[in-house]
Amino acid sequence: MKDVSGTGLSILVIASKTYPQGILCTAFADDTDPMDIPEITITESGMGLNGDLVTYSSPQPINFSLSLIPGTPEEIAMAFLLEANRVAKGKKSANDEITLVINYADGNRKILKPGKITGGLPGLGVASDGRTKTPTYNFVFENKV
Repeated sequence: MKDVSGTGLSILVIASKTYPQGILCTAFADDTDPMDIPEITITESGMGLNGDLVTYSSPQPINFSLSLIPGTPEEIAMAFLLEANRVAKGKKSANDEITLVINYADGNRKILKPGKITGGLPGLGVASDGRTKTPTYNFVFENKV
């Protein structure tokens, strides 16, 4: 029998300039998916004029999202990483190259690299029920190993 529990997950986020030692994330959100890697399409297809099937492949980025409990040390560090890589008038980006090391509960490990942080909440919002909104940080990667 295979146990598919996600409990015990940890993710090390390594940012080449801002956090070269990495941010160890374990305080995952309870109200949204803590970690998500959306489906990608690796092959497209079409039909020629006379019904011949043609297929073609093109490289696709690997998108990744990480949702953390607001105000935890790792969430605060991720907010700092987002701000360090945000461009604005009179402000340069740290231009971090991101590597993610995903450690699953079953001992399996996946590494995503090279990547960039692409988005996140620039500040914490509050929902109508009085709860602080869960921040999600988004990344894009070239490959996984």
